[in-house]
Amino acid sequence: MKKSVILMAFAALLTSCAGEFNKVFKSTDYDYRYEYAKQAFAEGKYSRAVPLLQDLITMKKGTEDAQESLYMLGMAEYMTRDFESASATFKKYVQTYPKGLFAEHASYYVGQALYEGAPEPRLDQTPTIGAINAYQQFMDLFPESQLRAKAQERLFELQDKLVQKELLSAQLYYNLGGYFGNINSNNESNYIASIVTAQNALKTYPFSKWREDFALLIMKSKFYLAENSSQERQLERYRDAEDECYGFLNEYPDSKDCDLALRFIAKCKKAIGD
Repeated sequence: MKKSVILMAFAALLTSCAGEFNKVFKSTDYDYRYEYAKQAFAEGKYSRAVPLLQDLITMKKGTEDAQESLYMLGMAEYMTRDFESASATFKKYVQTYPKGLFAEHASYYVGQALYEGAPEPRLDQTPTIGAINAYQQFMDLFPESQLRAKAQERLFELQDKLVQKELLSAQLYYNLGGYFGNINSNNESNYIASIVTAQNALKTYPFSKWREDFALLIMKSKFYLAENSSQERQLERYRDAEDECYGFLNEYPDSKDCDLALRFIAKCKKAIGD
């Protein structure tokens, strides 16, 4: 009986709250709606604040409350994890009020919202690139900001995600090269794609922490490319693979894969006839 009374009271409270919100939402007193939205925001009731603020940014346009409404909307969207909308709202704030009271934080949160919504490395990284650009723009606009260090940290983290994406792609091409070992043309094209992808990544991200992983993929791909090439191309490719192995040993003398490089060199010499 006591439990039923509590549930009924809770249901009545919810109904009362919903009724109050509907009354506010339908009100033509925009100052009243604005104050209610601010209170909802302050109390962490962001899902209530969002629809009110979406309406108010139009109604309050040209008033002193306009920019605060727009900034609060971005933060409310961010807190409800609607990161795409939040980033767009913060971007609109920066464009509309480049020297506004919340311009610095809004600029930071353009990137921060995209950062929160960035996908794992295997997926399309368009949002990641957008976040990197947004953080860079924030640091350009506010070089003395206390948020600069955090933005820089996030930017490096996002760049690592792009490098991982390239590493996964290069690894996939390498794996496919071995999988299609009985079909020469596919074998060659996949090993070549692995080499090109890894080399381009090293040029773009020369100080990546995965530099050795890319170098290893290049070395292995060049060796197996030579091993699976037509007879007229094998000699040239074995020489290229041998050079790559020596380059790997020179750059990574303490690598756990040095023995593999030495085995490849021995096989290359034997194939070349040295």
